[in-house]
This record gives sequence, C-alpha cells and structure tokens, in this order.
Amino acid sequence: MDQLHKRDYRPDAPAPLDGVRVLDLSRLVAGNALTHVLADYGAEVIKIERPGKGDDLRNWRVDGISIHWKVYARNKKSITLNPRSKKGREILLRLVESAQVLVENFLPGTLEKWQLGPNELLARNPSLVMVRISGWGQTGPDREQPGFGSLVEARSGFAAMNGFEDRPPVLPPLALADMVAGMYGGMATLTALRQVEVCGGKGQVVDLPLFDPLLAILGPQGAHYQLTGQGGARTGSRSTTTAPRNTYRCKDGRYVALSASMQSMAERLFKTMGREDLVDDPRFKTNADRVRNNDLLDPIVGEFMASHDQAELLKIFKQAGVTVGPVHDTAGMLEDEMIREREVMLRFPDAEMGELPMHNVAAHLSETPGQIRLPAPSLGQHNSEIYGEQGISPDEIATLQKEDIT
Repeated sequence: MDQLHKRDYRPDAPAPLDGVRVLDLSRLVAGNALTHVLADYGAEVIKIERPGKGDDLRNWRVDGISIHWKVYARNKKSITLNPRSKKGREILLRLVESAQVLVENFLPGTLEKWQLGPNELLARNPSLVMVRISGWGQTGPDREQPGFGSLVEARSGFAAMNGFEDRPPVLPPLALADMVAGMYGGMATLTALRQVEVCGGKGQVVDLPLFDPLLAILGPQGAHYQLTGQGGARTGSRSTTTAPRNTYRCKDGRYVALSASMQSMAERLFKTMGREDLVDDPRFKTNADRVRNNDLLDPIVGEFMASHDQAELLKIFKQAGVTVGPVHDTAGMLEDEMIREREVMLRFPDAEMGELPMHNVAAHLSETPGQIRLPAPSLGQHNSEIYGEQGISPDEIATLQKEDIT
C-alpha cells in the first residue's frame, strides 16, 4: 500500500459537469453511488442529511471508521435539514429552485405525504430532473414494500445462478444491486439533463428501481429459459456458453483465472499446454463441443495449472498471448503493477487514517477528466455556505438548528 501513488487535490480544475447542482436526499448505497459519479465529474452534489444523524452510510464502520462514507461521499457537500417540518419543506423548495437534479430513495409516496412530490417540485422548478430510487419501482403491487439490494439479488434470479451446483444460492459480498442501479441511474440522469439543456425539454421524473437494472445485466436469461427450459444453473466459475473458463489452483496454492472464449484462444491454450492433440479432438474441437464436455476438459486444464507456480504460469501465458490472469486478494490487487502505474487506486490525506486508499475515477475523459477534489464532508459542514446563499443569516441558522430543522 505504501507504493500507491499520491495525487494533489485540484479543486479549481475545469470539469464537464460544472454548473450542475444536485440535491441528494438519498441514504445508503444506490443514491450515493449515483451522485458520487456525478460529483467526480464536477457536479456540485449537496447531501441533505437528517439533523444529528446523517446518512445511514456513515454508520457502516470498520474499526470505528466510516470508510464507505469516506469513499462514496467524496467531492460532496453536506447540509442538515428536516424536510418533514413546514420550515424545512420551504427551505428545500427554495433549494430546488437553484438545482438541476434531485435524488431521493424514500418509499414511494413518502415525499407526496410531505407535500414534496413531483407536482410540488416541478411546479417550483419546471426543469428539474427528479430521480426516485426504490426497490421495486414507483408503480406496481410491491411499490410500497421495502426493497433492499439483497432481496433484489434474490428475486431477480441472480442468487440462484451464483455459486456452485451442490451448494445454496449465493448473495454477492457487496451491494451489487445498489451499485448497478447507481450506474444506470447516472446515465439516466445525464440523459434527462440533456433533454432539458440541449433539446429544450421539460424536467421529468426518473423512476429508478434497484430491481430493473440488475435484471438487465443478467442478459438473455429469459430467452435461454424459453429455448431450453433451463435457467439459472449454478456453475461456479465455469460458463454455460464458453469453455474452458474457470479459476484454477496453482502449484504454490495461488490461483489464476482463464477465459478461452474464442476458438483461436482455445487452440492457443492447448498448444501452450503442450496438448496440440486437443485441437482436433472431437470432444473439444468447437466451442459447443467444449461446453458439452467441460467435465472432461476442465480437469485436463486444471492439471496443467497445478503443475506450475502462479508466477510461472503468468509468464508462460503472457508470452503465448493466452488470456490468463492472477486471482488477487485485496493485498495483491494493491500491489499490481498495472493498478499502480495507471493510478487506478489513489491515496489521499485523511484525518483518521492518515492516508486513505480509494478507487480513482473509473472512466477517463481526455479533455475534461473527472477527479477527486474534496474529501467526504462532516455532517452539516456546509450549512453556512449553502444556507447563506439562500439569504439565511447565521442567527437564523442557529435558530433552525435549535428547532431541529437543520
């Protein structure tokens, strides 16, 4: 970790989303994932948090430190506000006038109860893009049911196809449904913004369930089931469409991953293994043959992998141009030369940790790159700045704080 590159903050550098103000009322992962991408590219994201409590993501702690918050609240500002109160509602409506985007993830109908639904918000700002995140969508029989990502990952069919055939379905070890929704939501938000800014259209509501985006990334599972009557089979690290593809244990106990998804790659693999006979073997000649006979092929590949240390295998296959790579744990990932050289992970000053490693901006724009400009804010850190812009004096802010409105 001490080899990670350091990069200075450049808060004044131009960014593609300069001038876009986002009001983020969401909690936990999906909304924060969505707005963190917008913030990385220069949007002014204002986290609107509960007075005295803040975003629940702050409570996801490791050794007492809110590392999830530090990563996903980077580049954002924080104010505290209770929009359920009459004064808080009016303050939010004033903020909406200067915003381009509002993101929320309350149960459908909640904002309507507070008289802060689309009718009220779009009346105050007809150009507003309102992103509404929920488990199951703003319509349908389950709209008012809580929809945490784990339930979505189970109901979508993902868990049933994840893991090994002789073991129970496996939920992912990360907030997959939330993160996927955040990525789809970021694209939908920018699409809606373009309609306003370039096409002269009106603001609108983006209905963003956790369920629909996760189902979308599962691909042609429905079509596969209709054709074969089968679907969601758990195959471990194998693939149902290409072979060989798996993770393999090396002689030194480490692992490599192989994906020979093209005919030329499979043939190259066999030759590199010294098994040219497999190229014309009728059991393995085509991809369909290899998938059908994977139970026979995989042990042959595995035997070769098990006879070499990981480093030796990687060298052999790199020289041969075969798509094999290391299976890293986090420590190995942080030491990877490619990750260090491309600064995929960066290290930043942090008051609690000294230095904080975190992922860099994922997509690289050549002219207006995104960047990490600001560390995650403390609760209400920007109350004076943002409320001051609204003409609220320090004394009024102090009074609102005593009334638990800010």
